[in-house]
Amino acid sequence: MENLQHIRFDWAIKKILRSKANFGILEGFLSELLKEDIKIIDILESEGNKETSDDKFNRVDILVRDIKDQLIIVEIQNTRELDYFYKILYNACKVTVEHIKSGDTYSEVKKVITVSVVYFDLGQGADYVYHGTTTFLGLHNRDILQLSANQKKMFSRETVTAIFPDHYIIKVNGFNDIARDPLDEWIYFLKNSEIKKEFKAKGLDEAREKLKEIYLSGDELRAYKYYLEQLHYEASIAQTIKFDLEYAKQEGMEEGKAKGIAEGIAEGKAEGITEGEKNKALEMARKSLEEGLSIQLISKLTGLSKEEINSLRSG
Repeated sequence: MENLQHIRFDWAIKKILRSKANFGILEGFLSELLKEDIKIIDILESEGNKETSDDKFNRVDILVRDIKDQLIIVEIQNTRELDYFYKILYNACKVTVEHIKSGDTYSEVKKVITVSVVYFDLGQGADYVYHGTTTFLGLHNRDILQLSANQKKMFSRETVTAIFPDHYIIKVNGFNDIARDPLDEWIYFLKNSEIKKEFKAKGLDEAREKLKEIYLSGDELRAYKYYLEQLHYEASIAQTIKFDLEYAKQEGMEEGKAKGIAEGIAEGKAEGITEGEKNKALEMARKSLEEGLSIQLISKLTGLSKEEINSLRSG
């Protein structure tokens, strides 16, 4: 049973991995993913680092700076977001702008890497790990645009691609639990919160020892259990809404109306919802607020606007 007592990686990022003494765990994960030896200098402030009364259970992120002065965003997303690709783009752009000083030349822009660990089916594709880069391809000769010798010297970069952000996406639920290499061992841990004895990937030995439930204090353990309950609760709400929509269709609801409600929920809109349905959505929102769910998630699940949900809180 020892292997089953490790805490979830997203919880570890929120509470444990920010300590310099535990950098080795996150360094190991990033090293296996990026295929280079990553050494973390410090953890920088980001939205997901902040502890607030509206703390989000569905998303966790951390921003690190490594020894090469690269900025690496690691985000873990537990619930489905239709526009998640845009969030990846926004996060990369935001970090890029926030970390160049006023008056610096553009050559001082830092390299940004985003790592998205998602627990839902993002896009369409048969793989469970994807890597995206920026290249410029000639429309006529099909050649790839390269840096000049002077630019390589000035930028300390060998390719144009190396200047632009790199994006990694790990679709955890698409992994079949068969670990064929060190990165797969990490993904197995991300999916199952279990580190098998035979796993040898960088950082997992340290995680095996430090990320155990038995090392959590009483308050930490209670908070961790609550966190797990909220993840289950959010997943149940999403599943219930999906079931209700399918049931409504089977009971003879017009296809157009059913589609309108489904799209409204997915996009956080309330178009096409009747007064009775609106009241049900408001009641669900009230209960979700009482349970501590984020306004953003409630909006996506109920189709209510953030303003409507905020009015419930203030009322």
